Amino acid sequence: MDQNTTAPGDTTTTPSSVVEPAPPPGAVAGPLRPTARQRAIIRPIPWDWDTTDEVSYPTTHPYVRLYWTATIGPGAVADLLRLATAAIRGRSLRRPTHLHVLVRVGLAHTHSGHVFVRTRVPQLNPIQVRLLPPDLRRQHPEP
Repeated sequence: MDQNTTAPGDTTTTPSSVVEPAPPPGAVAGPLRPTARQRAIIRPIPWDWDTTDEVSYPTTHPYVRLYWTATIGPGAVADLLRLATAAIRGRSLRRPTHLHVLVRVGLAHTHSGHVFVRTRVPQLNPIQVRLLPPDLRRQHPEP
């Protein structure tokens, strides 16, 4: 009889293949992804600017969720909403993973280790509007 097979009622088993042992706790096979790293705790600050020359919306307005989500993505908009809420309430939170996107489009900025976030979001600029999908572009309000 073959060593790797057992007869009915046989209680002895032999492994048919060798199993590799699990790595020790804390061992990492490769570099950590950004979302797995421990992110710093920050306290965002409301970023006030002169809004007399541009149309702007509060972060809770449907315009922000519809048009800005199509422009920068749902993760970045979710981070914007969390940052703005924390800034208004004076609370701390972990540094958002999409902060670089918010900085790139001018919805947040960093200076001397502080994070400033807009609590009112401007209307999309003409270039951003042109990059929207056609159905959203047609629905977008004129400036």
